[in-house]
Amino acid sequence: MRRFLSTLIAGVLLCATLPAWGQTPSSKLYVCNQGEATVSIINMESMAVETTVDLKKRGFSENAKPHHVVAEPDGSHWYVSLIGANAILKMNRQNEIVGRLDDFEVPGLLALDPSKDVLYAGRSMSAVNPPKSLGMIQRSDMEVMERVGTFFPRPHPLAVTPSGEYAFIASLGTNQLMGIDTDTRETQLTRLDGTTQTPVQFASTADGSTLIAGGQKTGQLLVFDASEAPALSVTDTLAVGNQPWHPVIGRQSGRAYVPNKMSHSISVVDVDNASVQATIHGDGLAQPHGTVLSADGQHLFVSNNNRDGTYEPRGDNSDAGTVTVIDTDTNEIVEVIEVGTYPTGVGTLGGAQSVGR
Repeated sequence: MRRFLSTLIAGVLLCATLPAWGQTPSSKLYVCNQGEATVSIINMESMAVETTVDLKKRGFSENAKPHHVVAEPDGSHWYVSLIGANAILKMNRQNEIVGRLDDFEVPGLLALDPSKDVLYAGRSMSAVNPPKSLGMIQRSDMEVMERVGTFFPRPHPLAVTPSGEYAFIASLGTNQLMGIDTDTRETQLTRLDGTTQTPVQFASTADGSTLIAGGQKTGQLLVFDASEAPALSVTDTLAVGNQPWHPVIGRQSGRAYVPNKMSHSISVVDVDNASVQATIHGDGLAQPHGTVLSADGQHLFVSNNNRDGTYEPRGDNSDAGTVTVIDTDTNEIVEVIEVGTYPTGVGTLGGAQSVGR
């Protein structure tokens, strides 16, 4: 009887850890189609679009401009910034709006704090003079907890360390970056010498000790030492491609993947040795924008704007962008998924690298 009860209890506990609708599902990739106010949701295992969320059917205009998306590690909710609507939405598993923050001027990149009930929101790079602040939003009720002043113009690239201890944001207009202690709100400003880099987005190593960011104007990848956070210091500068955009760093491999928007390529970077290992070109890479790695690190998913017609769509939408899927062992493109018009930011369960459910 004791063995039976132990088995029964173990079974109940196992079932309690699974999602309500069935066996462990594959991770989802959320793709913002900024040109048509939709979000494509891709099954990362089958490498196919499962559904398309039309924000126009949810009361928004075709100019809502969904820009960036992040999702809870357990898949319970996902969040999307709408540049054109000055709003940030909270969606559930059924893709229903269950919370929203309005009147957040030109929201851009988003980041989840893994240890606190906080969603960080920066400002869109399309805004000429957005507020000089970073939004700290309570995810549970979508209320602004605090607007942290950056004191520099056009705050855009945004990252939170895997521990949640520090957040970082930088300026598109000046060579200034700011680190924030997320508990004390202590801030530290870092100034870079030389040419204005215009960093677009950060990526962090698994231990949070190193950050990277691509300079839109210089075509350089900056490597930052974050071991003295909230202070940052540049340790290396690498030449990559033209307009490096949203990079990602693999948790297992430590390799970074840097999409070079105007070179239609991906630079593969050894972060530890600060060297470019390879450059990937091929079908579907057409103004690459955002990057996400699968949970096992075997596949890289890259959104591509395709606003200049580099890729010729094969489906019904003649203006379609793509998500290219790259095998990280071979650096070969294994799938090209057509999505909506002008795909931009992408996210998955847990952030830029899927954690599964």
